[in-house]
Amino acid sequence: MCGRFTLTWDEWRRVAETLRINDDSDMAASYRPRFNIAPTDQHFIVTSEFERRRVQRAHWGLVNRRATDNRRASQCINAKAETLEQRATFREAFHQRRCVVPADGFYEWTGPKGKRRPLWIHPHAGDLTLFAGLYESWYPEQNKPEVTFTIVTCAANAAICEIHDRMPVILPHETYDTWLSGELETVRDFLTPFPASQMTSHAVSYDVNHPKLDERYLITPVEPHLGVTLSLF
Repeated sequence: MCGRFTLTWDEWRRVAETLRINDDSDMAASYRPRFNIAPTDQHFIVTSEFERRRVQRAHWGLVNRRATDNRRASQCINAKAETLEQRATFREAFHQRRCVVPADGFYEWTGPKGKRRPLWIHPHAGDLTLFAGLYESWYPEQNKPEVTFTIVTCAANAAICEIHDRMPVILPHETYDTWLSGELETVRDFLTPFPASQMTSHAVSYDVNHPKLDERYLITPVEPHLGVTLSLF
Protein backbone atom coordinates (compact mmCIF):
# COMPACT_ATOMS: atom_id res chain seq x y z
CA MET A 1 0.00 0.00 0.00
CA CYS A 2 1.11 3.54 -0.70
CA GLY A 3 -1.47 6.13 0.34
CA ARG A 4 0.72 9.24 0.73
CA PHE A 5 4.17 10.12 -0.55
CA THR A 6 6.62 13.00 -0.80
CA LEU A 7 9.07 14.76 -3.09
CA THR A 8 10.74 17.29 -0.81
CA TRP A 9 13.68 18.41 -2.95
CA ASP A 10 13.68 22.20 -3.23
CA GLU A 11 15.06 22.72 -6.74
CA TRP A 12 13.53 21.49 -9.99
CA ARG A 13 16.95 21.60 -11.68
CA ARG A 14 18.29 19.02 -9.24
CA VAL A 15 15.26 16.80 -9.83
CA ALA A 16 15.58 17.12 -13.61
CA GLU A 17 19.30 16.33 -13.57
CA THR A 18 18.77 13.23 -11.42
CA LEU A 19 15.95 12.02 -13.68
CA ARG A 20 18.12 12.84 -16.72
CA ILE A 21 15.40 14.78 -18.49
CA ASN A 22 15.42 18.14 -20.23
CA ASP A 23 15.01 21.04 -17.80
CA ASP A 24 11.44 21.78 -18.88
CA SER A 25 10.88 25.53 -18.36
CA ASP A 26 7.14 25.14 -17.78
CA MET A 27 7.69 22.48 -15.12
CA ALA A 28 10.49 24.53 -13.58
CA ALA A 29 8.15 27.49 -13.19
CA SER A 30 5.43 25.49 -11.43
CA TYR A 31 7.51 22.99 -9.47
CA ARG A 32 7.38 23.05 -5.67
CA PRO A 33 8.46 20.54 -3.03
CA ARG A 34 5.64 18.31 -1.79
CA PHE A 35 5.38 16.92 1.73
CA ASN A 36 2.01 15.16 1.61
CA ILE A 37 0.94 14.02 -1.87
CA ALA A 38 -2.51 12.49 -1.49
CA PRO A 39 -4.80 10.47 -3.78
CA THR A 40 -6.21 12.45 -6.75
CA ASP A 41 -3.55 15.18 -6.26
CA GLN A 42 -1.65 16.34 -9.29
CA HIS A 43 2.00 15.29 -9.39
CA PHE A 44 4.17 14.41 -12.38
CA ILE A 45 5.45 11.26 -14.04
CA VAL A 46 8.21 10.34 -16.48
CA THR A 47 7.28 8.38 -19.60
CA SER A 48 9.14 7.25 -22.72
CA GLU A 49 8.28 8.75 -26.10
CA PHE A 50 10.32 7.70 -29.14
CA GLU A 51 13.00 6.45 -26.71
CA ARG A 52 13.24 9.85 -25.04
CA ARG A 53 12.18 10.57 -21.48
CA ARG A 54 9.25 12.92 -21.18
CA VAL A 55 7.89 14.55 -18.02
CA GLN A 56 4.11 14.98 -17.75
CA ARG A 57 1.76 16.32 -15.11
CA ALA A 58 -0.63 13.63 -13.95
CA HIS A 59 -3.28 13.01 -11.29
CA TRP A 60 -2.77 10.17 -8.81
CA GLY A 61 -5.48 7.55 -9.31
CA LEU A 62 -5.72 5.65 -12.58
CA VAL A 63 -8.77 6.40 -14.74
CA ASN A 64 -9.35 4.12 -17.72
CA ARG A 65 -9.32 5.83 -21.09
CA ARG A 66 -12.88 4.67 -21.76
CA ALA A 67 -14.22 6.06 -18.46
CA THR A 68 -16.90 8.75 -18.50
CA ASP A 69 -16.00 10.08 -15.03
CA ASN A 70 -13.23 9.78 -12.45
CA ARG A 71 -15.29 8.58 -9.49
CA ARG A 72 -13.13 5.47 -9.03
CA ALA A 73 -9.80 7.28 -9.21
CA SER A 74 -9.16 7.15 -5.46
CA GLN A 75 -9.68 3.37 -5.54
CA CYS A 76 -6.97 2.93 -8.19
CA ILE A 77 -3.99 4.66 -6.57
CA ASN A 78 -2.16 1.33 -6.24
CA ALA A 79 -1.88 -1.71 -8.50
CA LYS A 80 -0.76 -5.06 -7.08
CA ALA A 81 2.27 -6.41 -8.93
CA GLU A 82 1.01 -9.98 -8.62
CA THR A 83 -2.22 -9.29 -10.53
CA LEU A 84 -1.24 -6.64 -13.09
CA GLU A 85 -1.86 -9.01 -15.98
CA GLN A 86 -5.04 -10.51 -14.55
CA ARG A 87 -6.92 -7.28 -13.86
CA ALA A 88 -8.40 -5.53 -16.90
CA THR A 89 -7.97 -2.18 -15.13
CA PHE A 90 -4.19 -2.46 -15.28
CA ARG A 91 -3.30 -5.08 -17.93
CA GLU A 92 -3.08 -2.84 -20.99
CA ALA A 93 -1.23 -0.08 -19.13
CA PHE A 94 1.31 -2.59 -17.81
CA HIS A 95 1.93 -3.81 -21.34
CA GLN A 96 2.04 -0.41 -23.04
CA ARG A 97 2.06 2.55 -20.63
CA ARG A 98 4.58 2.18 -17.84
CA CYS A 99 5.95 5.26 -16.11
CA VAL A 100 8.24 6.35 -13.29
CA VAL A 101 6.77 8.31 -10.38
CA PRO A 102 9.49 10.49 -8.79
CA ALA A 103 9.43 10.68 -4.99
CA ASP A 104 11.79 10.72 -2.04
CA GLY A 105 9.71 8.91 0.56
CA PHE A 106 6.27 7.65 1.56
CA TYR A 107 4.14 7.36 4.68
CA GLU A 108 2.82 4.34 6.54
CA TRP A 109 0.99 4.09 9.85
CA THR A 110 1.63 1.86 12.85
CA GLY A 111 0.33 1.38 16.39
CA PRO A 112 -3.01 0.51 18.00
CA LYS A 113 -6.32 1.43 16.41
CA GLY A 114 -7.26 5.02 17.16
CA LYS A 115 -3.62 6.00 17.87
CA ARG A 116 -1.92 5.01 14.65
CA ARG A 117 1.29 6.98 14.30
CA PRO A 118 2.47 8.00 10.80
CA LEU A 119 6.02 7.13 9.80
CA TRP A 120 8.01 8.69 6.97
CA ILE A 121 9.94 5.97 5.15
CA HIS A 122 12.74 7.05 2.85
CA PRO A 123 16.20 6.11 1.50
CA HIS A 124 19.09 6.43 3.97
CA ALA A 125 20.96 8.86 1.76
CA GLY A 126 18.01 11.06 0.83
CA ASP A 127 18.15 9.85 -2.77
CA LEU A 128 15.43 10.36 -5.33
CA THR A 129 13.11 7.35 -5.31
CA LEU A 130 11.68 5.94 -8.53
CA PHE A 131 8.29 4.30 -7.98
CA ALA A 132 7.16 1.93 -10.72
CA GLY A 133 3.94 3.32 -12.16
CA LEU A 134 1.35 2.88 -14.89
CA TYR A 135 -0.50 5.67 -16.64
CA GLU A 136 -3.61 6.31 -18.71
CA SER A 137 -5.31 9.31 -20.32
CA TRP A 138 -9.05 9.84 -20.15
CA TYR A 139 -11.21 12.61 -21.59
CA PRO A 140 -13.29 14.66 -19.12
CA GLU A 141 -13.91 16.96 -22.09
CA GLN A 142 -13.66 16.23 -25.78
CA ASN A 143 -10.11 16.64 -27.10
CA LYS A 144 -8.85 17.52 -23.59
CA PRO A 145 -7.08 14.46 -22.15
CA GLU A 146 -6.18 14.20 -18.47
CA VAL A 147 -3.24 11.97 -17.57
CA THR A 148 -3.61 9.75 -14.50
CA PHE A 149 -1.30 7.24 -12.84
CA THR A 150 -1.13 4.45 -10.30
CA ILE A 151 1.81 3.20 -8.20
CA VAL A 152 2.65 -0.49 -8.44
CA THR A 153 3.01 -2.26 -5.09
CA CYS A 154 4.60 -5.55 -4.05
CA ALA A 155 5.00 -7.58 -0.86
CA ALA A 156 6.78 -5.59 1.85
CA ASN A 157 10.46 -6.11 2.60
CA ALA A 158 11.72 -7.51 5.91
CA ALA A 159 11.49 -4.17 7.72
CA ILE A 160 8.25 -2.74 6.36
CA CYS A 161 6.34 -6.01 6.80
CA GLU A 162 6.28 -5.24 10.53
CA ILE A 163 4.24 -2.15 9.68
CA HIS A 164 2.32 -3.11 6.53
CA ASP A 165 2.22 -6.10 4.19
CA ARG A 166 2.66 -3.97 1.02
CA MET A 167 5.11 -1.35 -0.24
CA PRO A 168 5.70 0.56 -3.48
CA VAL A 169 7.86 -1.10 -6.12
CA ILE A 170 11.03 1.03 -6.03
CA LEU A 171 13.17 0.81 -9.15
CA PRO A 172 16.97 0.86 -8.99
CA HIS A 173 18.11 3.81 -11.10
CA GLU A 174 19.91 1.55 -13.57
CA THR A 175 16.56 -0.11 -14.49
CA TYR A 176 14.84 3.22 -15.22
CA ASP A 177 14.77 3.07 -19.04
CA THR A 178 14.09 -0.64 -19.16
CA TRP A 179 10.99 -0.23 -16.99
CA LEU A 180 9.71 2.48 -19.31
CA SER A 181 10.15 0.66 -22.60
CA GLY A 182 11.68 -2.78 -22.04
CA GLU A 183 10.26 -6.21 -22.78
CA LEU A 184 7.69 -7.66 -20.40
CA GLU A 185 9.86 -10.71 -19.71
CA THR A 186 12.47 -8.34 -18.27
CA VAL A 187 10.33 -5.83 -16.39
CA ARG A 188 8.42 -8.57 -14.57
CA ASP A 189 11.66 -9.25 -12.69
CA PHE A 190 11.62 -5.69 -11.30
CA LEU A 191 8.44 -6.27 -9.29
CA THR A 192 10.23 -7.16 -6.05
CA PRO A 193 10.75 -5.48 -2.67
CA PHE A 194 13.44 -2.82 -2.37
CA PRO A 195 16.23 -3.83 0.07
CA ALA A 196 15.35 -2.94 3.67
CA SER A 197 19.00 -2.15 4.36
CA GLN A 198 18.81 0.90 2.10
CA MET A 199 15.83 2.49 3.85
CA THR A 200 15.11 4.21 7.13
CA SER A 201 12.08 5.73 8.87
CA HIS A 202 11.00 7.98 11.71
CA ALA A 203 7.78 9.00 13.40
CA VAL A 204 6.18 12.25 12.19
CA SER A 205 3.26 14.50 13.10
CA TYR A 206 -0.31 13.25 13.12
CA ASP A 207 -0.99 16.23 10.86
CA VAL A 208 0.00 14.03 7.92
CA ASN A 209 -3.51 12.58 8.30
CA HIS A 210 -4.93 15.81 6.85
CA PRO A 211 -4.46 15.63 3.06
CA LYS A 212 -4.79 19.39 2.60
CA LEU A 213 -1.72 20.04 4.76
CA ASP A 214 1.47 20.13 2.73
CA GLU A 215 4.24 21.74 4.79
CA ARG A 216 7.88 20.85 5.49
CA TYR A 217 7.31 20.25 9.21
CA LEU A 218 5.31 17.12 8.30
CA ILE A 219 8.54 15.15 7.71
CA THR A 220 10.28 16.44 10.86
CA PRO A 221 11.02 13.63 13.36
CA VAL A 222 8.85 13.66 16.49
CA GLU A 223 8.91 11.66 19.69
CA PRO A 224 6.28 8.89 19.60
CA HIS A 225 3.48 9.17 22.13
CA LEU A 226 3.53 6.75 25.03
CA GLY A 227 1.63 3.57 24.29
CA VAL A 228 2.52 3.51 20.59
CA THR A 229 4.99 0.80 19.63
CA LEU A 230 7.02 1.76 16.58
CA SER A 231 8.96 -0.51 14.28
CA LEU A 232 11.72 1.83 13.18
CA PHE A 233 14.49 0.53 10.96
